[in-house]
Amino acid sequence: MNDLCEHCGKPLGGRDLEYHEIRERDTQANKEQWIFHIKEDDGPIMRGLKKTGNLFYTIYMAILTFLAWLIAILPG
Repeated sequence: MNDLCEHCGKPLGGRDLEYHEIRERDTQANKEQWIFHIKEDDGPIMRGLKKTGNLFYTIYMAILTFLAWLIAILPG
């Protein structure tokens, strides 16, 4: 995405490049705002708690997804 024009030396991409950069910035901001995001300065206990929180959140979402799938498949 950081290619330059061979003739004029300007960056290629225009709006697509701009969209890609905004998308990367938003993705990084979303990761940092996640409640269980492990930061560099978190202590070992906090890291363990956040890993445990991620585990239980994943299990919870898997159960909800299964129930939604089950409800969707039963009438058919």
